[in-house]
Amino acid sequence: MIHDCLIIGGGPAGLVAATYLARFRRDVRVIDAGSSRAALIPLSHNCPGFPDGISGRDLLTRLREQAKRYGTTLTAGRVDRIERDSDGLFHATAASERIDARTVVIATGVLDLEPTLPKTNEAVRRGLIRHCPICDGYEVIGKRVAVLGRGTKGAREALFIRHFSASLTLFTLGTPYDIDDKAWTLLQERGITVVDDMVREVHYEAGAIVGIETEAGKNYQFDTIYSALGCKVRSDVAETAGVRCDESGQILVDDHQRTNVPRIYAVGDVANDLNQISVAAGHAAIAATTIHNELQAEWSDALLTK
Repeated sequence: MIHDCLIIGGGPAGLVAATYLARFRRDVRVIDAGSSRAALIPLSHNCPGFPDGISGRDLLTRLREQAKRYGTTLTAGRVDRIERDSDGLFHATAASERIDARTVVIATGVLDLEPTLPKTNEAVRRGLIRHCPICDGYEVIGKRVAVLGRGTKGAREALFIRHFSASLTLFTLGTPYDIDDKAWTLLQERGITVVDDMVREVHYEAGAIVGIETEAGKNYQFDTIYSALGCKVRSDVAETAGVRCDESGQILVDDHQRTNVPRIYAVGDVANDLNQISVAAGHAAIAATTIHNELQAEWSDALLTK
């Protein structure tokens, strides 16, 4: 069986693309490794249409049901490799299965680099450790906030959050020398405390963070921790097909989400560093519409040449 489109990744970007393509009456197959970072969101108030917020798991459930309603085939698994034959068809390998498709959408997302702390995933799900100040800065207005971040990037994230709270501490994890002079000056001007010690332990009590203990034996009290340690872009499978990425691993795309390999597209966090559900949905709509139009044009051209 040759699918019109194989979508690799079952997060918001991949599932929205699947819904659009299925509603375009395309045969769509989604392979999902089950590791969408959206599943860890305790409650998002930044997702359009949910004024009371929605959890990441509930959102993914709704998106899966929506995609399946229009005929999308969703399969659990992990695609290891993509190859293209001389006829332009793609052959993807997932465990022992080969999947054939006319087009491919890479929606594999990114993996947050977590601090080495006890019960990290549980703390993320409860909103005690956060990753996205764009999503959640509003939630910490006036609260005591710690930022775990290295170098100038960590400093910039602390400066961004400073807009929401004046009680802010940046833990450099022993790397203060990586912060450039301009960022140091801004940290001082905005009254952000900088701690160079390594974090040894985070203490939780009654569902809240009550303290950070450093290796120097000092204790600090906070309401929320932001992890600004960056992320790993999941673009390995795209690279097996010759898709070009930048130095961070993000897939390079044009304004229609096309990669350098014809008929391979990339959407969501894997193709953009503004990691937002709304951005992922926009990418998906653009890519799906482009795929449908291009497949339609190929069909028309083939018909006219007969």
